[in-house]
Amino acid sequence: MRNGFWMALAGLALATAVEAQEPVEGPYPLTFDRAEMKTRDGVTLWADIYRPQAKGPFPVLLLRTPYNKQIYIAEATRAATRGYLCVVQDCRGRYMSEGEWEPFRTEGADGYDAVEWAAALPGSDGRVILAGISYVGATALLGAIETPPHLAAVYAGITASDYHDNWAYQGGAMCLQFARGWSSGMQLHALQRLLGASPLNKSFPLDKPPAELGMVDYARAGREASFYADWIAHPADDAYWKQVSIAANYAKITVPVLHMGAWYDLFMPGAVRNYTGIRDQGGSEVARRGQRLVLIPGGHAGFGRKVGEVDFGEKAAFDFWGYALDWMDWQVKGLANGWAQAKPVRLFVMGRNEWRDEADWPLARAVPTRYYLRSGGRANSMAGDGTLETAPPADEPADRFLNDPGNPVPTLGGVVSGMVADLSGPRDQRTVEGRDDVLVYTTAPFARDTEVTGPVALELFVSSTAPDTDFTGKLVDVYPDGRAMELSAGILRMRYRDTPDRAEMMNPGEVYKIRLELRPTANVFLAGHRLRLEVAGSNYPQYDRNPNTGAEPGTARIYVPATNTVRHDREHPSALILPVVP
Repeated sequence: MRNGFWMALAGLALATAVEAQEPVEGPYPLTFDRAEMKTRDGVTLWADIYRPQAKGPFPVLLLRTPYNKQIYIAEATRAATRGYLCVVQDCRGRYMSEGEWEPFRTEGADGYDAVEWAAALPGSDGRVILAGISYVGATALLGAIETPPHLAAVYAGITASDYHDNWAYQGGAMCLQFARGWSSGMQLHALQRLLGASPLNKSFPLDKPPAELGMVDYARAGREASFYADWIAHPADDAYWKQVSIAANYAKITVPVLHMGAWYDLFMPGAVRNYTGIRDQGGSEVARRGQRLVLIPGGHAGFGRKVGEVDFGEKAAFDFWGYALDWMDWQVKGLANGWAQAKPVRLFVMGRNEWRDEADWPLARAVPTRYYLRSGGRANSMAGDGTLETAPPADEPADRFLNDPGNPVPTLGGVVSGMVADLSGPRDQRTVEGRDDVLVYTTAPFARDTEVTGPVALELFVSSTAPDTDFTGKLVDVYPDGRAMELSAGILRMRYRDTPDRAEMMNPGEVYKIRLELRPTANVFLAGHRLRLEVAGSNYPQYDRNPNTGAEPGTARIYVPATNTVRHDREHPSALILPVVP
């Protein structure tokens, strides 16, 4: 029987909660203690528990983290003073908890066990909320797809819907800067655990000089983060990834969820997919009707009013934890705080830099509008002749650029890892647009404010001299003074042009119609601004380089240049597809 003892105790607590008085708001004084939990396979996980010092019972707010439970003191105390029994647990194999940690693999089962254990804690009313952002949001959703009986709601912020797409990979290309940076950071803790058990390499082989007798057994330490090698070994969206996919399991989620996404966040597509996916496929009417979505400017790129090189104004600063607690107060406690009248979607509209509530996502009134790529065959760099027009092309020459992995187009801002947040967010792209291996297409200045809110896609007719290559797209807001600020970007590795599940090489010279997904956005191009599209073959090191040989990029050592062609004529009307709000 799965956690029968915990379920029985939690059932008693829930029965008590039904007879409890109407919930009241704090603030409450706190008490603190630490408790251990046994998983179904006997591993001990440790948690810090922040309790309101009052009669209760209270709903439980559960955060499961690989980042050290002690860094959540501010969030936990804030929640507990508002009448939540807040539990922060170290994931398996992290900090105080026992076992071996591998990203995602045991978070579902451990999350189920933790929910049922927390529901039975003294002072619990038997209802548990899983909550967190980034990887802690992943532990929340992975726990939710196991459908623990005492789970009442989920708050999942700036996190993914799938750990192949828009976590380790995007469009078939590895998210190198994030994957390497995040894995390295996680490996540091694995190394610390190793040092705690065996601080020195005690081997003294007689055939090595002192300079080669390292203090740490790095070979063993490297195995502590072997998942990075697994990610490289699984570039396709195969069974390795599918067994931990959230998107494949929306029908198993039966509770309301508050999702938070951010325009300049690597996981932005996951937030809107999770919202729409559970809204349409959730496992209960409560879940399908109970999805809420908030979209903020920065996310991992920053939570303040200034993100990258753009100041979005005083309204942009967002108290995401307070917002989530208000939603929980309404959703779980039943407090009348205005949430019952709120629309399901709240988003920050850039350009005008204001918040707006919407009935749903994507916006029903947004009109898919094609901006066709046009040129005389010389769209290379912002000094070229590339334009974007709503009128389709007639007979025009194609544009070509050299995709040289030995001289890749450099990453400049965007959604790079939060570990290098000083390089993230919107940044002036003119140094990138000055390169001949970047095709640049620009509209005329807008005569009036023009809003683009929703999914963004790029439809291209392309060919290459290589059996495999990459195409990148970048949506840019060009200011009257010339500054060119990135809004959205994406990439497609051509071997995965038809499906992320299976690689299929190109026939050099053959023309392919491809669809390249860019991040969703919400931006008003103010009067006098221009809209710009960049098309290139790399964005490094945000994404790994394609060797252009057909070899696996994760292990290739030989790189060759490829000449890539973008056609835009009567038979091949390449276009940027934007949701224009009337």
